[in-house]
Amino acid sequence: MKKSNTGSIRLFKSDFMESLTHVHPITPLVFWSPVIIWLLKEGLIADGLDAMTFSTVALVALLVWTFTEYFLHRFVFHYEASSRFGKYIIFLFHGIHHDDPSDKTRLVMPPVPAVIIVSGLYLFFKLFVPALYLKTFMAWFLVGYLIYDYIHYATHHFPMTSTVGKYLRKWHLQHHHTKESVQYGVSNPLWDYIFRTIPKKRKLSRES
Repeated sequence: MKKSNTGSIRLFKSDFMESLTHVHPITPLVFWSPVIIWLLKEGLIADGLDAMTFSTVALVALLVWTFTEYFLHRFVFHYEASSRFGKYIIFLFHGIHHDDPSDKTRLVMPPVPAVIIVSGLYLFFKLFVPALYLKTFMAWFLVGYLIYDYIHYATHHFPMTSTVGKYLRKWHLQHHHTKESVQYGVSNPLWDYIFRTIPKKRKLSRES
């Protein structure tokens, strides 16, 4: 893979296909906010959820998002494919980020693959989440996704001077700079501690 004139690694010969891989960081917020607002309205008004139920579903959905973030990052985006095609797909979805983590246009998920992934997850959650709570659940699940996306962007392109921000930035950069299979959580380290995918040495690497 060679870098184009824009400084990004080129993925497709087609200019149109290549353009779809570059996303302005505000795109996920603009794209998903109307969906989230509609889902929340449906949950509160059409489904008639009371405040306690609404809050409980929200907390469960956010927790489920954190696990989904960890699971996808560890087992899908870092899947060690054996075929050439499989390796290429993994590279398109995530390997490109590890090869060029400073590319600002490839730090948030483009709408097309995001819609495909979210649609698949919606059909999966539909099997387990009661219909009465599904819209509210998906709304907060998407909120969790947006939080993840912007924390991820910030870890690479903002100083993150707060105590929590510094910790999350170091936590994610350690994932990039170590050869160990560790630290898959981006928005939080919860599931890394639960599944013990943490560094052998507790000292986080220096920021770069």
